[in-house]
Amino acid sequence: MRILLTSLYLMAACIFFLPENVIAQSKAEKEIRTILDRQAADWNRGDLDAFMIGYWESDKLQFIGSSGVTYGWQATLDNYKRGYPDKSAMGQLSFDIISVDKLSRKSYMVVGKFTLVREKDTPTGHFLLVWKKIKGEWVIIADHSS
Repeated sequence: MRILLTSLYLMAACIFFLPENVIAQSKAEKEIRTILDRQAADWNRGDLDAFMIGYWESDKLQFIGSSGVTYGWQATLDNYKRGYPDKSAMGQLSFDIISVDKLSRKSYMVVGKFTLVREKDTPTGHFLLVWKKIKGEWVIIADHSS
């Protein structure tokens, strides 16, 4: 019985004295994963405008893909619309998150794999996203997808 009580006290102490940055990291990671889940759902509905809400709406946004670097939120959206002109071209998107790494209090790096299931093919690739908290919101400031 004494061992059980001691164990409970130790667990309570660990939870009570958990460093704030661990709690904040967990909250930030959860927020980022929630945005990625919403983006996949937006994509799967064929709504590229809603999908782009996860990106930094700035001319400084960087998207690096097979054709090079694109700068700017609008240019990135325009490229998506050109490359995926309709729902059948978009297919069904899923993300497999490989890692979420804290770079600083206001920035994270996410590495993962994407898969598009379409009628005639199933393209896949990897991505690296740099996230930054701007005006209280987590946004993608750089996307390298291949």
